[in-house]
Amino acid sequence: MSGVLERLARVIAARRGAAPEQSHTARLLAQGPAKCAQKFGEEAVEAAIAAAAQDRRALVGEAADVLYHLLVMLAAREVTLEEVLAELERREGVSGIAEKAARGR
Repeated sequence: MSGVLERLARVIAARRGAAPEQSHTARLLAQGPAKCAQKFGEEAVEAAIAAAAQDRRALVGEAADVLYHLLVMLAAREVTLEEVLAELERREGVSGIAEKAARGR
């Protein structure tokens, strides 16, 4: 199922060197990590609003935007999808309460 995310992450990485006027992804990356983080936050809020409004169709679209912008934000900070997936695998089977306690939160 994550195959599409892996493909998208590769496309985003490939667009890093593209001309900003020819690629939305290149334009975002050229604006720097802070702008990428801001855009991710905006999309996350839009997804939350769609969920609260119980608008399933809007939520699906906004969730896709969130995933795309998450990958762009990660790329802006040179964090790979593989690193994030490895962290999820590390946490698999550990209760959220225990995991947060281990982080001191």
